[in-house]
Amino acid sequence: MATAMNDLELARSTGVAPWTELVSQDDHVTVYRDAYPVTHGHLLFVPNNNNDQNIVICMGMALLEGRRLVDQKQCDSFNVGLNMGEAAGQTVMYPHVHLIPRRVGDCSNPIGGVRGVIPSQQNYKTIGYRTPR
Repeated sequence: MATAMNDLELARSTGVAPWTELVSQDDHVTVYRDAYPVTHGHLLFVPNNNNDQNIVICMGMALLEGRRLVDQKQCDSFNVGLNMGEAAGQTVMYPHVHLIPRRVGDCSNPIGGVRGVIPSQQNYKTIGYRTPR
């Protein structure tokens, strides 16, 4: 008897989920290399079924993998992020969590980290920072 496709398989079969470079897979999460990596080792943690529980599992797995990379001296630190919706910058409309390994010197001023999604607000230590209204 044929088994039903999970959400990710369906999204891949219709072209919604374009990822191809498989790293690993379990019952809940599939990990891919990002096709347009921000840094060396940029990974995507993708829920096999599109629900909040599995997205949270993706976040946890990305955190654990980031810590492993730091412990093994493969990077100095890392960012974990999720773009949810077009206004947040999501371009592939299937949920996925980014793990971006960071290394000292990979950008001139890393202050603010993920706050850089709105460049004028990234460095809150400067005179140009304004409280959003």
